[in-house]
Amino acid sequence: MTPEFHRDKANMITRAMRHFTTRDYEAVIEGCMLAGTHWFNVALHKFGLRPDHHDVMHAEYLHAADRTRISIVAPQILEALDEIEASRALYVRGNVKNGGRAARRAMRNLDIIKRTAQKARPINKGRGVSPNPG
Repeated sequence: MTPEFHRDKANMITRAMRHFTTRDYEAVIEGCMLAGTHWFNVALHKFGLRPDHHDVMHAEYLHAADRTRISIVAPQILEALDEIEASRALYVRGNVKNGGRAARRAMRNLDIIKRTAQKARPINKGRGVSPNPG
Protein backbone atom coordinates (compact mmCIF):
# COMPACT_ATOMS: atom_id res chain seq x y z
CA MET A 1 0.00 0.00 0.00
CA THR A 2 1.11 3.54 -0.56
CA PRO A 3 1.75 5.89 2.36
CA GLU A 4 -1.37 7.84 1.38
CA PHE A 5 -3.55 4.73 1.47
CA HIS A 6 -2.15 3.76 4.88
CA ARG A 7 -2.72 7.32 6.14
CA ASP A 8 -6.34 7.29 4.96
CA LYS A 9 -6.96 3.92 6.64
CA ALA A 10 -5.36 5.11 9.89
CA ASN A 11 -7.45 8.28 9.89
CA MET A 12 -10.64 6.30 9.24
CA ILE A 13 -9.88 3.96 12.16
CA THR A 14 -9.03 6.89 14.44
CA ARG A 15 -12.30 8.64 13.57
CA ALA A 16 -14.22 5.47 14.45
CA MET A 17 -12.37 5.27 17.77
CA ARG A 18 -13.94 8.59 18.86
CA HIS A 19 -17.01 6.58 19.81
CA PHE A 20 -15.06 4.77 22.53
CA THR A 21 -13.87 5.78 25.97
CA THR A 22 -11.10 4.20 27.99
CA ARG A 23 -13.79 2.02 29.61
CA ASP A 24 -13.93 0.37 26.16
CA TYR A 25 -10.25 -0.36 26.53
CA GLU A 26 -10.27 -3.52 24.40
CA ALA A 27 -11.62 -1.59 21.41
CA VAL A 28 -9.28 1.33 22.06
CA ILE A 29 -6.21 -0.92 22.22
CA GLU A 30 -7.27 -2.82 19.09
CA GLY A 31 -7.96 0.43 17.27
CA CYS A 32 -4.55 1.76 18.28
CA MET A 33 -2.98 -1.44 16.99
CA LEU A 34 -4.73 -1.16 13.62
CA ALA A 35 -4.18 2.57 13.15
CA GLY A 36 -0.66 2.31 14.59
CA THR A 37 0.30 -0.37 12.10
CA HIS A 38 -0.88 1.82 9.23
CA TRP A 39 1.07 4.84 10.56
CA PHE A 40 4.07 2.55 11.12
CA ASN A 41 3.95 1.57 7.45
CA VAL A 42 3.59 5.23 6.41
CA ALA A 43 6.81 5.94 8.26
CA LEU A 44 8.67 2.94 6.84
CA HIS A 45 7.62 3.78 3.28
CA LYS A 46 8.46 7.49 3.66
CA PHE A 47 11.84 6.75 5.26
CA GLY A 48 12.55 4.36 2.37
CA LEU A 49 12.94 1.35 4.68
CA ARG A 50 10.19 -0.59 2.90
CA PRO A 51 8.82 -0.33 -0.63
CA ASP A 52 5.09 0.38 -0.98
CA HIS A 53 4.35 -3.24 -1.87
CA HIS A 54 6.07 -4.63 1.26
CA ASP A 55 4.05 -3.79 4.37
CA VAL A 56 4.62 -4.79 7.98
CA MET A 57 1.65 -6.44 9.69
CA HIS A 58 3.13 -6.90 13.17
CA ALA A 59 6.36 -5.41 14.50
CA GLU A 60 6.88 -8.45 16.70
CA TYR A 61 7.39 -10.62 13.60
CA LEU A 62 10.04 -8.42 11.97
CA HIS A 63 13.38 -10.04 11.22
CA ALA A 64 16.28 -8.91 13.38
CA ALA A 65 17.88 -7.00 10.49
CA ASP A 66 14.66 -5.08 9.84
CA ARG A 67 14.24 -4.29 13.53
CA THR A 68 17.82 -3.00 13.60
CA ARG A 69 17.29 -0.77 10.56
CA ILE A 70 14.11 0.68 12.02
CA SER A 71 15.63 1.13 15.46
CA ILE A 72 18.48 3.15 13.93
CA VAL A 73 16.15 5.46 12.01
CA ALA A 74 13.10 5.72 14.29
CA PRO A 75 13.38 3.67 17.49
CA GLN A 76 10.40 5.44 19.04
CA ILE A 77 7.91 3.98 16.55
CA LEU A 78 9.22 0.46 17.02
CA GLU A 79 9.02 0.77 20.81
CA ALA A 80 5.54 2.31 20.64
CA LEU A 81 4.10 -0.36 18.34
CA ASP A 82 5.77 -3.12 20.35
CA GLU A 83 4.13 -1.79 23.51
CA ILE A 84 0.69 -1.62 21.89
CA GLU A 85 1.11 -5.19 20.64
CA ALA A 86 2.17 -6.40 24.08
CA SER A 87 -0.84 -4.79 25.73
CA ARG A 88 -3.19 -6.71 23.45
CA ALA A 89 -2.22 -10.03 25.01
CA LEU A 90 -2.73 -8.71 28.54
CA TYR A 91 -5.82 -6.54 28.20
CA VAL A 92 -7.66 -7.61 25.04
CA ARG A 93 -7.13 -11.36 25.19
CA GLY A 94 -6.31 -11.52 28.90
CA ASN A 95 -7.99 -10.29 32.04
CA VAL A 96 -5.44 -7.95 33.59
CA LYS A 97 -6.88 -5.05 35.60
CA ASN A 98 -6.44 -1.34 34.78
CA GLY A 99 -7.43 -1.63 31.13
CA GLY A 100 -8.28 2.08 31.06
CA ARG A 101 -4.71 2.96 31.91
CA ALA A 102 -3.47 0.62 29.17
CA ALA A 103 -5.88 2.25 26.70
CA ARG A 104 -4.53 5.71 27.53
CA ARG A 105 -0.98 4.42 27.10
CA ALA A 106 -1.91 2.85 23.74
CA MET A 107 -3.32 6.20 22.60
CA ARG A 108 -0.11 7.98 23.59
CA ASN A 109 1.90 5.37 21.68
CA LEU A 110 -0.36 5.79 18.65
CA ASP A 111 0.31 9.52 18.78
CA ILE A 112 4.09 8.89 18.82
CA ILE A 113 3.82 6.66 15.75
CA LYS A 114 1.53 9.09 13.92
CA ARG A 115 3.69 12.16 14.61
CA THR A 116 6.83 10.34 13.50
CA ALA A 117 5.13 9.12 10.32
CA GLN A 118 3.87 12.60 9.48
CA LYS A 119 7.39 14.04 9.80
CA ALA A 120 9.18 11.15 8.06
CA ARG A 121 11.39 11.95 5.08
CA PRO A 122 13.61 9.69 2.96
CA ILE A 123 16.75 8.82 4.86
CA ASN A 124 20.12 9.84 3.55
CA LYS A 125 21.96 6.88 2.02
CA GLY A 126 25.15 8.21 3.58
CA ARG A 127 23.79 7.46 7.07
CA GLY A 128 24.67 3.79 6.76
CA VAL A 129 21.14 2.42 6.38
CA SER A 130 20.28 0.95 3.01
CA PRO A 131 16.81 1.99 1.78
CA ASN A 132 14.26 -0.56 0.59
CA PRO A 133 15.97 -3.68 1.94
CA GLY A 134 15.05 -6.97 0.31
